[in-house]
Amino acid sequence: MACNNAENKSTDLKDTTQRDTTVVVATPINFKDVKLQSIYGGYISLKNALVASNAADANTAAGKLAGELKVYSGCENTALIAQKIEKSDDLVLQRKEFTSLSNDVISLFKHAELTEGVIYLQHCPMANKGDGGDWLASEKKIQNPYYGSEMMECGAVLEEIKTK
Repeated sequence: MACNNAENKSTDLKDTTQRDTTVVVATPINFKDVKLQSIYGGYISLKNALVASNAADANTAAGKLAGELKVYSGCENTALIAQKIEKSDDLVLQRKEFTSLSNDVISLFKHAELTEGVIYLQHCPMANKGDGGDWLASEKKIQNPYYGSEMMECGAVLEEIKTK
């Protein structure tokens, strides 16, 4: 006698699990000034590290960004902010400094000559203890660098920076 005396019956079960198949597509971003291209790429790498809540990757990205900002006229103080992020292993501090850094680069890119693509200026009203926080993205879908997976989609697109 076996442990299971029931007749072998086959039941067709259908998987009804819904999976998020959303693909975040970033548009190519190009600037007339090649140095701005490097700064933007470094900024997006830092933003993505914060979205992933990865302090080590944020260190690395901030270090590279600081190097790019140092040699761009007028961005020396912004480079110092990036260095603070690079030297910290604390995501809370990194995200706080990211607010100041973002405010500086937002101004820079609003006045830059974009030759291709759209940059999305995004805002989370809950960041920084309710004071809010802005950031730039190459995709319209919100991926919040201030909260990561805690509140990934908290925020809205405030503005689209486009070619002129």
